[in-house]
Amino acid sequence: MEKKKAKKKGMNLPNKITCVRLVMSAIVLIMLCMPWGSVGVEFPVYNIFGVENVDLKYIICGVLFMIGSVTDFLDGYIARKYNLVTDFGKVMDAIADKVLVNGVLIILAYDKFIPLIVPVIIITRDIVVDSIKMASGNKGKVVAASWPGKIKTICMMIGVTLVFFYNMPFAFIGKGIRIDYLFVYVATIMSIVSACQYYLANKDFIFTEM
Repeated sequence: MEKKKAKKKGMNLPNKITCVRLVMSAIVLIMLCMPWGSVGVEFPVYNIFGVENVDLKYIICGVLFMIGSVTDFLDGYIARKYNLVTDFGKVMDAIADKVLVNGVLIILAYDKFIPLIVPVIIITRDIVVDSIKMASGNKGKVVAASWPGKIKTICMMIGVTLVFFYNMPFAFIGKGIRIDYLFVYVATIMSIVSACQYYLANKDFIFTEM
């Protein structure tokens, strides 16, 4: 009976939203990696008000990425507001975030939409921060999210969405105005700042023997 109750608690509304985001993340990555030409599928390419070579595949992925980004904030908000935070949700939320953002960054860098250094920094930062959280957690200290980390998340979600949308609507103003890159670069810088902040705030605690 106890197992059934735990299972039911683990699949509350926020956790279901997280699982949906994980599925959407997989769909986005499959769409981006799939060799559509080899299976006879060709996505149309448009010229939209002077923005050339707009591939419908990236627009579709951009819409899915944007929806996934919204659910990232939604599940956390619902979980905190209605006290529905679970260990299952914490783990799955972290996995869904890493799959969606880091997977997309790697593919966009491979497709030359963004510089390769961006996913390298972001993924390295995630490894450092997650290691700090794990080490602190083992010693009983909970490491709260920092404001640079929150800014990094928001800017990255906006920046990647704009990259998928070929910097529209800002591309209509002028080709030299890359607002999408601006958000991505700010997110990358904030990721470094947050990693340093996590380290400085926890270094004494981490390196102290219990």
